[in-house]
Amino acid sequence: MKQGLSLRVSQHLALTPQLQQSIRLLQLSTLELSQEVEQMLDENPFLEVSDETAVREEFGLEHVNTPVSQDSREFESAADATAGGAEDAGISAAGEAEVSAEPKLEESWEGDGTVETTPDDSEWGSDAPARKNNNEEGEAEASDLTGGHESLQDHLHRQSLGLRLSEEDRAALHFLIESLNDDGYLEDSLASLAAGLAGGDMEQAEEIEQRFAMALRLLHHMEPAGVGARNLAECLSLQLLDCKDCEETRAAIAVCKHPMELLAKRDVKRLSYLCGFTEAAIKGAIAVIGRLDPKPGRRFVNVERNLIVPDVIVVKSGRGFKVTLNGDVMPRLRVHDIYANALKQHKGQDGQALQQRLQEARWFIKNIQQRFDTILRVSSAIVERQKSFFTHGELAMRPLVLREIADELGLHESTISRVTTAKYMGTPFGTFELKYFFGSALGTETGGNASSTAVRALIKQFVSSESAKKPLSDNQISEMLKEQGIECARRTVAKYREALRIAPANLRKSL
Repeated sequence: MKQGLSLRVSQHLALTPQLQQSIRLLQLSTLELSQEVEQMLDENPFLEVSDETAVREEFGLEHVNTPVSQDSREFESAADATAGGAEDAGISAAGEAEVSAEPKLEESWEGDGTVETTPDDSEWGSDAPARKNNNEEGEAEASDLTGGHESLQDHLHRQSLGLRLSEEDRAALHFLIESLNDDGYLEDSLASLAAGLAGGDMEQAEEIEQRFAMALRLLHHMEPAGVGARNLAECLSLQLLDCKDCEETRAAIAVCKHPMELLAKRDVKRLSYLCGFTEAAIKGAIAVIGRLDPKPGRRFVNVERNLIVPDVIVVKSGRGFKVTLNGDVMPRLRVHDIYANALKQHKGQDGQALQQRLQEARWFIKNIQQRFDTILRVSSAIVERQKSFFTHGELAMRPLVLREIADELGLHESTISRVTTAKYMGTPFGTFELKYFFGSALGTETGGNASSTAVRALIKQFVSSESAKKPLSDNQISEMLKEQGIECARRTVAKYREALRIAPANLRKSL
């Protein structure tokens, strides 16, 4: 085989490390971004948090409020607001974004990977707003508000202190209490729990099981009622023992002794035949059971408080709406001026590694600024497209897909997808994820389109106003939508109903 040299010309897209970081920061949620900033502050000595109020006039940047009015000519996008007046992207401490008008940075954002801009230290030494870690006096942390929470196990252990038990019986009761799940159920059988403690000794396992049986009877008499049950039927039966003795209560206890599927289907005739009570008594029993708690331990679960902090806030402003960034979620970062100036005076091969760290700090600040710039631009475009929602509510939501926003802003659909994932918008109607404003289109009789979000809201409205004794079926809801001019098949109605967590008609029926 003869060897030779040849030239071949080709083109390929290369993502620089800076662009890769920019894309990664864009898809992070607020919490993930905060963790990323903390990690970068620990690793990079040139990066620091600025506690001073950002003053941007010296860099030619102004605070930008993006108004969205009902007249499309009055709508100002984030990019247009600062085009020609700003040389760099920045984030103000007041919670509003300054949008970059730098052509080379915009090109790098689109992925050509040819960024060669090296900002000055003075440019990168500017401030960017940061998350406020210090609480003012009188403000309490969310974790402090949940510090006094009492778990189910603590609640039961406190009750057990009033019982006169031997050391062995108290240990058995303690073991059962610690074996309960979050719902208050004992998932494992007494035999399996005893066998695990006995370690293969059958005689000891039987003795332990007997102690567990006695301890379980004590547990069943503790509060909350129903705790320590092995299944749903036993949980309901234990709670019914505390109810007033009447025919309905006795019928309810009888119902719990039969398969729960009959209760779920509300098969009154079948239950009446099996339990030996009249249909009226069975209906009353079902009503009594409906007031019981199927998961008595849930009230003691310390559910993690996932507070959603909006990235952008929309407020009414004149005839339209104003879109601003939430200053509480934006980090205020800057390059450490002392270290940067010291590095300028130290030239040579030894300072190459430090120079890379300095450049890394600069690009990190730049990418964070670019992230919030893009979020603001996309949010402003969404508000402009969904003006009817902010005026009339979700029934006025119009169909919207990622491609429409991408074409309007000159971005790729994948960029819009990253921006709208795990980013939230605070509106007069509540806080919504940006993806909430996107929905597929359903045809109408007039030839137009209706948003799937608006159709779901309409279905929810139909169900809320239906008769409790004669709930609407999926087919009836489909016909009602057709009367409104919306073509929606029964299967589509069922899909939307399940997405709204609305039970079928037979389970919504009130006896």
